[in-house]
Amino acid sequence: MRQLVSNGNPMEKIVGFSRAVRVGPYISVGGTAPVDAEGKTVGVGDVFAQTTQCFEIIKAALEQAGSGIQNIVRTRVILTDIDNGKEAIEARKKYCVDARPVDTIMAINRFVNPEWLVEIEVDAIIADDA
Repeated sequence: MRQLVSNGNPMEKIVGFSRAVRVGPYISVGGTAPVDAEGKTVGVGDVFAQTTQCFEIIKAALEQAGSGIQNIVRTRVILTDIDNGKEAIEARKKYCVDARPVDTIMAINRFVNPEWLVEIEVDAIIADDA
């Protein structure tokens, strides 16, 4: 079974991507940017707020795929400035402290939108308690 999860972003069809893809019990959520329903950046200049927004989008995608935050097994926190890592991790803890997934934190030069300070990817599973 392959399930494509959309959050209504018109670029999904144009570019050819999904917010998340579920194959069997596995779910991958692609690079999630800190945007609202209209595509506007949330928390400009605020890594904590942006990380929180990313996780709220991820949470909704996981729930749409039949899982949830508690079933995350891997996170990737991608920052434009590694010095913002502490703030990003503080926001991440609100969502991941119980699941304790493996984690990668890295920095890149920039994202497509220069207002974005963070993007997050996760992998999750469908568990018996999902």
